[in-house]
Parts: sequence; C-alpha cells; structure tokens
Amino acid sequence: MQVSFKRHQLKFRFEARTSRGSMRDRAIWLIQIFDPVSGISGYGECAALSGLSVDDIPDYQSRLIESLKLLQNKPTPKSKNELDALVEAIPGNLPSVRFGVETALNDLMKGGKRVIFESDFLQGKPIEINGLIWMGDLPTMRERLEEKLSEGFRCIKFKIGAHDFSEELELLKQARAVAPSDKLEIRVDANGAYGYLRAKEVLQELAELNVHSIEQPISVGKWDEMADLCQNSPVDIALDEELIGIHGIDEKQALIESINPQYLIFKPNLLGGFKATEEWIRLSEARNIGWWMTSALESNIGLNAIAQFAGSLDTKLPQGLGTGGLYHNNIDSPLVVEGGYIHYDNKLKWDSSILRGFEQVK
Repeated sequence: MQVSFKRHQLKFRFEARTSRGSMRDRAIWLIQIFDPVSGISGYGECAALSGLSVDDIPDYQSRLIESLKLLQNKPTPKSKNELDALVEAIPGNLPSVRFGVETALNDLMKGGKRVIFESDFLQGKPIEINGLIWMGDLPTMRERLEEKLSEGFRCIKFKIGAHDFSEELELLKQARAVAPSDKLEIRVDANGAYGYLRAKEVLQELAELNVHSIEQPISVGKWDEMADLCQNSPVDIALDEELIGIHGIDEKQALIESINPQYLIFKPNLLGGFKATEEWIRLSEARNIGWWMTSALESNIGLNAIAQFAGSLDTKLPQGLGTGGLYHNNIDSPLVVEGGYIHYDNKLKWDSSILRGFEQVK
C-alpha cells in the first residue's frame, strides 16, 4: 500500500458556538491509501476536534504522518482481522487517526467507491436524524428553530449553556408550544456547562417541558455526581464527552456500571473508530442502555462513513448525522438531508476534484 495525505480547511457557514467556545473554520486531513496492484484507492478523514479530542495536539500533522508510515508498503488487508490489526497498530491516543485509517481501509477493500459498510442505507433507505439548533443570539436560535420545524424534523436538539438559562428555557417553551412530546422530541446538549447543584435545578425545569434527554449536564470525570444525577433526574441523561479517552473493555464497563446512564452517544471519530464504537454498543445493549450515533463536525468523507455505519446497525432512535451542510467548502457527495432524514442518493456523485493533490508519506 502507498499512503498519502492532504490538509483541507473547512469553512463554517456561520459561527458555530458551544459552551466550550466558537469555531469559524476547522482543519481536517484527508488520507489516501492506494493499492498499486489493483489501482484502487480508499479515502478517509482524520481530524481532532478542538478542545474535545484527546488528540487535539499542536503536532497533530507530524503524529499523523508517523502513524501513516506504519501502513506504507504493507500488504493490502484481505480480511477484517487483517484490517483491524493495521488499525490497532496506530497509537490509541490518536483516535481520529484510527478512525480515518479504518475508513480508508474499508473503502479500499470494498473497491474504492466510498462504500464503507454495506446496508440498505446505500440503496436509499433513510435514517431519521435530529435537527441541531446551534448556540447564537436568541433571535437567531428562534429563526433556526422555525427553519428546522418547517423542514419536517420531528426531533430537535438544542445547544444550551451559553446564555442565561431563563432565556434558553423560553426558547424551549416556544418549541414545545408548537407540538406536544409525541409529535416533537426535544433534546438538549449542555456540553458539561453546569455544576452539580445547578444541573439539578436545570433538570427540574426541563422536565416540565417533557424534554427527552440532556447530554452531559456536568463536566467529565465526576462519576459519583453524574451517577447521582442519572439515578434521580426527572429527565434522562446521555453521556457524550464522558466516553472520550476511555479505552479498553474493562474501563468502558467500569464507566457504564458506575454511572448507569439512560443513554450513550457515540462519536466514532473521538472514540477510535468503528470497532471501538462496536464495543460500546455491545456493552450498552447488554445493559438496556439506549444509544445514538453523532457526527463530530466531519466533512462528508467522515460523515459518509458514520452514516453508513449507523445504517448497518439496528438503530431505534434519531441519529445526530445532520452536519453535512455546515460548511461552504464541503465535499459534494450523495448524502442528502431532507424532511428530518439523511439518505444516500445514488444519482448524485462524489466530487473527485478534492481527491487530488495528496502528498505521499515517505
């Protein structure tokens, strides 16, 4: 195999704000793994998420190149076991690199057609997704809410924690006034914005609006406090950031059994790829813990892989896969978001122009 990479700067259509800060652009690295015998290339995306990924490090590109050297001139994998072994050779503290390599190798093994996981999703079967209301000034958030409702979303997720909560609560009340809970599912994501005592107050107020769930109400690492919230909260709690940096089946099991949340949220890019995510899924389903998949601001190369992965699974809840329209300069793809669903339109083609100009690893 011959391995190459290319840096690409994604530009947001708006200032993307969370309680952790704001983003106007995002650097990603596309990788190409080429088999000179077959002439086939597989593509993947490697990109740490600023302020969140364990591999959000200043020397990311040099660490990426060193990791890709481990693949250079190696035989093309012929089985899943061989593929997994190549992915696991990448250091575990570089989860986004593992994600990108696993994506590219799957693409390569399946013919280089951006097919990562085969399922009915590739034949057009849609996946229901949530509409995401980013933080902004409240009038802008109201406008975004109206847009998502008019587009047909039946599940809407709000980022909270940046404004006075009374103002955010008013916006949630407006959303609930539009439709009861059996017509509109409301999720909120606090990104760890609250302290333990304040979180308890927030949960009580959210319960009055029949909010489906809250992601990460308090910051990570406070297992005892989070366990208490999960046990006593009137609103279901989903762990998100709490999963990042947790490696190995024993450590994953310890977290789940210590906190016992109602839901887990999986971002394969932050968890080390698809095999690592499958471990989380098995553990959660064995304990009757719900879950859904969420993209982590990937380009359409990464989003395509995650959507195909979700499409290959028995998903029961709306997934968080609606981020493809965030960027001015995303990679055109067959992924289409319409009416609260994402589907794969085989009549549309991938933009091949972005898949040029790679630099070979030496």
